[in-house]
Amino acid sequence: MKIFRNACPRNCYASCSMLSYVNNGKLVKVAGDDQHGYTKGNLCAKGYAFTQYVTHPNRLKYPIMQSPRSSGNWKRISWEQAYTIIADKIIELNERYGSNLASGYNKFSGNIGLMHYAAEAMFNSIGPHTKPKGNLCLTTGNDALKERFKQFEQSSPEDMAAADLIVIWGANPAVTNIPQMKYIFQARRAGAKVAVIDPVFTETAAKADLYIQIKPGTDGLLALYAAKRIADSSFFVENYAQDCTNNFIQFKRIMEKVPSADKVSELTNAPISAIEELAELYIHAASSVTWIGFGMQRTNTGGENVQAISALAAMTGFLQKKKGKLFYAHDDLEQFPLHLLKFPEQKHSKAQASRAIDINSFAKNALELSDPPLKFLWIASRNPFSQDNNLQSWMKLIQQLELIVTVDLYMTKTAEISDIVLPAATHFEEMDLIVSYWHHWISINEQSLAGYFESKSDLQITRELTNKLNERSPGFSTFPSELEALDWIQKELSPEIQELYGIQDYTDLLSGPHLKKPEKIPAKEKFSFNILDVSGYLENIKVQKDSLLFPYQLITPQSLLTIHSQYEHLSWLTGTDENSEDTIAEISAIAAEENKLMPEDSIEIFNENGWVDAKLKVNPYLAKNIVLVKQAGKKPINWIIVHQESDQCQETSTHFYDSKVNIRKKKVSRNG
Repeated sequence: MKIFRNACPRNCYASCSMLSYVNNGKLVKVAGDDQHGYTKGNLCAKGYAFTQYVTHPNRLKYPIMQSPRSSGNWKRISWEQAYTIIADKIIELNERYGSNLASGYNKFSGNIGLMHYAAEAMFNSIGPHTKPKGNLCLTTGNDALKERFKQFEQSSPEDMAAADLIVIWGANPAVTNIPQMKYIFQARRAGAKVAVIDPVFTETAAKADLYIQIKPGTDGLLALYAAKRIADSSFFVENYAQDCTNNFIQFKRIMEKVPSADKVSELTNAPISAIEELAELYIHAASSVTWIGFGMQRTNTGGENVQAISALAAMTGFLQKKKGKLFYAHDDLEQFPLHLLKFPEQKHSKAQASRAIDINSFAKNALELSDPPLKFLWIASRNPFSQDNNLQSWMKLIQQLELIVTVDLYMTKTAEISDIVLPAATHFEEMDLIVSYWHHWISINEQSLAGYFESKSDLQITRELTNKLNERSPGFSTFPSELEALDWIQKELSPEIQELYGIQDYTDLLSGPHLKKPEKIPAKEKFSFNILDVSGYLENIKVQKDSLLFPYQLITPQSLLTIHSQYEHLSWLTGTDENSEDTIAEISAIAAEENKLMPEDSIEIFNENGWVDAKLKVNPYLAKNIVLVKQAGKKPINWIIVHQESDQCQETSTHFYDSKVNIRKKKVSRNG
């Protein structure tokens, strides 16, 4: 039996450190690493299920190719054949159009390990190309916070245990950040109050002292009212607020425009008593924590909501002898050299720079490209046909593309429409470095298993494809294919990073994860309050009334036992429903009665974009105008979600929760 150190690279707050137990080349056990100071030796159910994940019979084993596209007529090919077809297409497009702009990639965060920036490095190595920009989940919140703070420093999440008030806006850590719950429970045992503001009565809300069921997209109004109440309290020190901010007087004038409690209640659907209680909790807390969840950004008022909540958190710092901390996500990763992500782009005589298009509307934007159009697409660490919006645009784009290559572990919805699918390695089959966007620990990920059949890591695929490109066209790529994962890891552990994490070499991480040292905080910069157009914000909320055609708002949160479409094949997590085709749609008892629907009825969820079949579940805690469907599944709900681009032409997170739908009982055909 051999024991290795690994770290979960899934797109999750926790980035858990784990120990893998390997016997004769087989993974027999996965356990939490008790040397990790945040996760403290615990894993979620998904982590413990990795022993099934790595050897599941549905896992991809070999490179495969289908013809024609989407036919399901797959045949096994060799890696040599795959590399040759891909390299020849990239080179042919280069010769046809005079640059590599017709070739591009669509990649995101299915694996957040630093070595998984290899695809970006390879494309940079061939010169200007087409690539995504932006962030599906974090852009809106990041931009809003940067407007408030030039440098937003997030405290250690372990510090949450010392708070006497924890207010969670639009997050459900009991499902999406399980390790954090122990710090929340620790605070509660010491007498802390926990408040949750969310349109859905979540697993976290069930554990709270105060739950406010709010209309999606109106959180900022509730936050502004609480800020106004703080400013009016006898505990508020206005002179201190003016000294610590750039524009408190202007913000005070804005707060004068915030409507009364009864009007706030009308617009947010929150009871007046709950609105007042939230304000009182903030006013009387000695040490408060405000947590802005990612769900906050999934409406078109997300930026205003984050701004208002961050302003409320700042107001708690201007109360006598009070402390207020704000949590969202941090950018520790940006302190690393990121040699793969920032690999120098090869200069090209005919193309000055790469074309970067918004990932939130990638397919729509790609269709608008010309001179040259996009013809080759590499997809990795993503499953857009299960999670993206605007699938109608994707369907048009695949008709235009001449070659689609997907790198993944399982046959996903996206892989099904690809020409070539390459089998990827799990994190047990590669070496990597993992840094969280929530806690401040760094972990090494050792390779503990040989590749599953012919699966390969992203880096290995990149290295070998580079060699094929240069074989077919000498000098085509500048990527140093001789460098292995350990070489890149050592490059990431620069002297600055070594000092920051108290390590001298990667071998120090083999004995356990390391905590980032507290940085020297520079002279405190003044806080900039958001100068919201309150009237415009209120008007935006008011116009979001339910339409007669589509009276329900579609909410699509994460599931407990999957992350997007990952882990869907595991019977340990899905139980006997592994092969079920049913999508579960939850509605309120009122909505069920109004539509003459019964539990377990087969229904259709529809809007102007199409429809999705689902099995009905009545949720007694759901607001009457909400339809709740979990992400991904065999019949993904994203087919009817269309992202509306910002009028300001600025990057935003995807507005998944702005989708309006209707429901109806499914008619049974004569053929059953």
